[in-house]
Parts: sequence; C-alpha cells; structure tokens
Amino acid sequence: MNQKNSIPIVDLFAGPGGLGEGFSSLKNDPFRIIVSAEMDPFAHQTLRLRAFYRELKRSGAKALQPYYDYCNYGAPIEENAKTAAAWKAADEEALQLTLGNPTDNAKLDAAIRGHGIGPDSAWILIGGPPCQAYSLVGRARNKGKVDYKPEDDHRHFLYKEYLRIIQKYRPSVFVMENVKGILSSSVGGERVFHSILRDLADPDAAILGKRASSSGYRIYSLSHDVAFDRHTDPSAIDARKFIVRAEDYGIPQARHRVILLGVREDLDQRKVRFLRPDFEPAPTVVDAIGALPPLRSRLSKQSDEASEWAQIVRSQFKELATAAKARNMTSIADALQRHSQVVSSALGFGDVRVPKTREASDVKLPLREWLEDRRLHVWLNHEARGHMKSDLMRYAYASTFAAVNERSPKGHEEFDLLEKLRPDHANWETGKFSDRFRVQLATTSSTTITSHISKDGHYFIHPDPTQCRSLTVREAARLQTFPDNYFFQGNRTQQYHQVGNAVPPLFAHRIAELVRKIL
Repeated sequence: MNQKNSIPIVDLFAGPGGLGEGFSSLKNDPFRIIVSAEMDPFAHQTLRLRAFYRELKRSGAKALQPYYDYCNYGAPIEENAKTAAAWKAADEEALQLTLGNPTDNAKLDAAIRGHGIGPDSAWILIGGPPCQAYSLVGRARNKGKVDYKPEDDHRHFLYKEYLRIIQKYRPSVFVMENVKGILSSSVGGERVFHSILRDLADPDAAILGKRASSSGYRIYSLSHDVAFDRHTDPSAIDARKFIVRAEDYGIPQARHRVILLGVREDLDQRKVRFLRPDFEPAPTVVDAIGALPPLRSRLSKQSDEASEWAQIVRSQFKELATAAKARNMTSIADALQRHSQVVSSALGFGDVRVPKTREASDVKLPLREWLEDRRLHVWLNHEARGHMKSDLMRYAYASTFAAVNERSPKGHEEFDLLEKLRPDHANWETGKFSDRFRVQLATTSSTTITSHISKDGHYFIHPDPTQCRSLTVREAARLQTFPDNYFFQGNRTQQYHQVGNAVPPLFAHRIAELVRKIL
C-alpha cells in the first residue's frame, strides 16, 4: 500500500513499542504509526531507534545498511540524506511525554492535529495505560501501606488520558491493553472495569458530562463473541471473557491480559470478528530461546573468573547430588551428578553484542521466521546478570528438579534438600516467598514475562542447569516475540523493564490483522 494511503496509528503509553510493532509489521504497510508517546526516557530511546529502523526500511533493504552496521559492529550510524530524513521522521513520531501533564498533553494534541486526523478520517488509537495500580501484585503491595487510598492513586485514572484522545479525535478503532487485575479492582466501592467500559462506550458522557450527538463505541472481546455498548449494563456481562490468553495464539508465553477492541458505532459492525485460537500447541521455551548461545552468569560480590564460576557450580552440583542420594532422590541425584561433569569454564557471560557462531535454524517454525534476521551477525542484548554464590546453588537445584519433574519445586518443603538452600528471609515458609524460585520449563510455554524481571531473576531461571542463571534480556525478548533486530536501549535493568512491560509484537500482529478487516 502507498504510504499516503496507510491508515494512521497513534500509540499511547507505548513502552518500547511492542503493540505498535505488531501493527507496523503487516505486509504492504496498511498501517503507519504517526505518533507514539512514552514517558520513560530509556523506553523512548528504544522506541525512537525502532521508528528510525522502520523509516529506513521503507526506502529498501540497501538503506538499512547503516542500522545493521550499528547493530553488528557498534559503528556510529552513517550520516547521509536517508539517515538524516529517517532520524527527523523518528523524532516526529516517537515523543517522550508524560500524559496528564498539561504541557505534554498540549504537545500530543499538536502532533495529532498536525497529521489532520479526526472523526472524518480512518485512524486507530492503540496503547496500554500503566497498570501497576491494577495488578494483583501491585494491589497486594498497596495494602501494606497504611495511608493508601486507591481513589488518590493517579495510576488508577491514567486511562482517562487515553479516553480524552478518544473523545476529542474519535478514532475509527481503538485497542486498549491492561492486566487482568483490572477486572477486580475497585475504587470508592465501584468496579474500575465497569467504569472504564461505560466511559469508553460513551466518551462524551464521560468527559463532557452529557451525551453528545456523535457516535459512541461498541467494545468487543478479542477471545469471545461478547460486546458492550452504552446501552448495556456492565454488571450483566462476564468480564472474564475480555481476558485473552496469548499462548492460545502462537505466543511462547502464558500471558493473560484484558484487551478491549473499540469500534465506532457508525462503522459496519458486521466486519468485527474475535480471534480464533490456534489448533497447534503454543511454541515452547526451547523453541523460542534454544538457538541462543549458552552463557554463564556473572559472580556478584566476589572475583568473577570463568574458572572460579565453574569450580563453584561444579562443587555445588556434587554437594547437592550427595544430599539427594542420602534422601533416596535417585533421579535428581543422578541428574545433579551428570551436570557436575559437564559444567564448562569456557562459557562467557555475554554482552550487548554476542557474535553468532552458527547460522540461524533451518527449521521454519512460524515463530522463528518472525524472530530471525539473517542480516544480523550478533545476538543483541544477550548478557547474563550477576548472581550471588548462594543463589547459584538454588538455581542449580531448582533447574535440575524442574528438568527431572517437569515442574519447578513448590514451596519450602521441596526446597529443603540442604539448609543452605533456604534464603535468609524470616517469612521464607509463608506464601509470599515460598515459591520465589521458578524455572522456565524447556518443554512448555513460559510463565508471564513481567517487569519484575528487572529486579531479580528468581522467577525466570534458565531451563539448562549447567548455565545456572536467569534469563537474559534477549531470551526474555524472544519469549515476548520481539524480533532479533529489535535493539533495546538503556542499561540492562532498564532493558528488562521495557521487555517485561510490553505487549508481545507477534500477538499484536494478530490483532492488527483483525483490525485490518474491519477498516
């Protein structure tokens, strides 16, 4: 499709751009992101670089060479007419804005008006307002605050910045993503989700306090034949039917999110369909990350030499094997002993760029076709984090247990092989910490990749016991279905945070295909 005929997209609370990546990756450019807004400076850097990549890509494969030189070699991006134009377009598209701030709201309005979009033109709004206050973990944390009042938490109402754009500029379609905790969250005794449905279905009533003459919206589930409009009683619908399970749609991750598809009432509603689940099983963790080179973790709080790491891990496997044998845990003892014999001191801990030592897989799984890029000679963002010696033993045990039993050890009862496996937490035996160490099983889809991965890796232990580490940014990104040429900016902690907060691009691609049929 000619770029001038592409349907414009505005992406709010864009993060590193996962939702936008799915829409912009459809063949023949039916959609074009014109504005993406994100407040985090490092996610914005990633967003801007990806906008630059897309702009060069529109000029043909040859124009992308400066981008690949940067990815492969760290070379400064060549300055020429095409790269200058691409940077200019990227700066106009990717905006670092804090929505809700009057100055930044004005900048967003100016950017949208500058593209001439509104009720009389076809365009799409996408995005996911920040979800900390809605998430089950976030609410549990807030309950511990004596003076916490949900009605005073601005994060509960950031969706109204999204709503403001809907009311003012009337997108043909909008897609809004959030955590499933939003379904049970309440403020002032009222379910937040019910209020959101009413507001989105009738933006004029929500913003202006009265129903205007313009059309409202029908809000559709992506996973069930369910819809809501301004005449529907929200308490009469099963809110759980708005939950979408990403693993049902070819994503190697059990990620359950609420996704709302809003379609303006004056459009042909007969074109709206919900997504049909795949008949094939979801790709597994090993399908997604098995091709990446093995790494060792760094050693934190002590000398970090490869030989020292190997010696520590080897001795820990042996100590664990002896303890397991004494308890007649024969299968685990045998596995631990085998692992002790193959621990390698030749493993590196990775880097921002890790050279590829072999070609990408010839197995044409749809997921791999989506992820791989043969112009890349390196793995980007594939660097192991540091772990304490005590955590290495826990990872060695947990990953071996998982390999033998096809599940992670549950609770403190299955983590008491040795006294030294117990973390130094007074409440280790309570629900809060008892399942703190979780292995991503090789033969199933992963658990949900969340921003918590930026704090520690205990929930995201690599399935290979001999690597004895948590997932790298690139491994998490692959489980999130970010293409390998998606280069995350900022330091490693910031990169983890970006990946964990994103919508899987391949799933967003599925949504985009559905939206394309509506328009």
